[in-house]
Amino acid sequence: MNQPLTIERKAEDAINMARILYAAHAVTFFFSLGLLSIVPLIINYAKRPDAEGTIAYSHHGWMIRSFWWYAAWMIIGGVLFATLIGIPIAFGIWGLAWLWKAYRLIRGFIDLNNNRAAPE
Repeated sequence: MNQPLTIERKAEDAINMARILYAAHAVTFFFSLGLLSIVPLIINYAKRPDAEGTIAYSHHGWMIRSFWWYAAWMIIGGVLFATLIGIPIAFGIWGLAWLWKAYRLIRGFIDLNNNRAAPE
């Protein structure tokens, strides 16, 4: 028999989903440099409304913003790489973007496990 969702159960389910999505972002990020991160991104967009009113809601936004900023910096690096003159700069941008995204995934996961909302 289906039990109605309590507020605590809703929050617990939302936090567990956010944990799974952090792991999915990390796996796709580390093994495809973010190319496959579109899959967990779509799930972030789909599950964010379900997490409204919980700390997981802020974490969905954190992961979504992290993805789009990382994609923007990777594209900027790609444009510079295509100019040939900007190849060293492109590698620098890609390296910094990679470190920044890794930091965001780790920081968000730690905050979620400590029951803290993601930073704005």
